[in-house]
Amino acid sequence: MTLVIGLTGSIASGKSTVSKMFSELNIPVIDADQISRDVVEPGEPAYKQIVNVFGRKVLHEDGTLNRKKLGKLIFANEDHRKQLNEIVHPEVRKEMVLQRDSYKDGASPAVVLDIPLLFESQLMDYVERTLVVYVDEDTQLERLMERDQSERIDALERIKSQMPVSKKAELADAVIDNNGTVEESFQQLKDILHRWNIV
Repeated sequence: MTLVIGLTGSIASGKSTVSKMFSELNIPVIDADQISRDVVEPGEPAYKQIVNVFGRKVLHEDGTLNRKKLGKLIFANEDHRKQLNEIVHPEVRKEMVLQRDSYKDGASPAVVLDIPLLFESQLMDYVERTLVVYVDEDTQLERLMERDQSERIDALERIKSQMPVSKKAELADAVIDNNGTVEESFQQLKDILHRWNIV
């Protein structure tokens, strides 16, 4: 039986680092962010719908999606954001399920769905266990400012726009406390997977 794990966290909590750890343990990771980029490639159904709804003004000269232009458009307008989500989200979910099920049919002891908005988007039914990468808010703020070279106020705004990582930790089946070293986090991951009879 392949255990389906939902991996999530918050901005600058270190989820990408933990995602890489799964790969090091030869556990496949399905990345929702990557899929959301793939489904809007030229020729894909979501791409065609985006062009139909928003027009060619959201494209680069070469016909690929101009994410910056589209981003500006949707952040300024709640209705546009909803429209875009209604186009992209079903395609992402369809592809995630396809990939997940292809691994479930294989010999892998586990497969990870890396979904940043796992709880916010109510996607818990897609997975069997949930794992949250947690850091305290001060560490999160520091890391985000350092990573994006952003001002404190901008970084705080981005953190506040998401569900607090402490709330996600309460909802999770297991939590990796990522305030320490990479090695400590890796050990926590191995302990959790051992408890779940995976490694």
